[in-house]
Amino acid sequence: MPGIVNCPKEAIMPVKDALEALSGKWKIPILVSLSRGTKRFKEISKEVGGITDKMLSKELKDLEMNLLVSRKVLDTFPPTVEYSWTDHSRTLGKLIHELQSWGKLHRKKIIEG
Repeated sequence: MPGIVNCPKEAIMPVKDALEALSGKWKIPILVSLSRGTKRFKEISKEVGGITDKMLSKELKDLEMNLLVSRKVLDTFPPTVEYSWTDHSRTLGKLIHELQSWGKLHRKKIIEG
């Protein structure tokens, strides 16, 4: 790939920004869960699996701050909160699909040795 070895700072900063917005074990799995529609907190937790409520809450706040998740409080008793993708997070669709494809290939490669 041309340009990877001697990258100027201008080429590195956008990658760092992207990694900052999506870093960690949970953000992309949360976005994958929400890619299939609006969900409540417990629905996301169940789909992602293995995440604590505290961590899910933190990651959702981070994703909301980065305009990747929308939080809507419904006028019910008790209040219902729903999370969904934003227009901005939809721009990640191709990237997430590529990560899924590469992840399948990587898993197969590791299992086969």
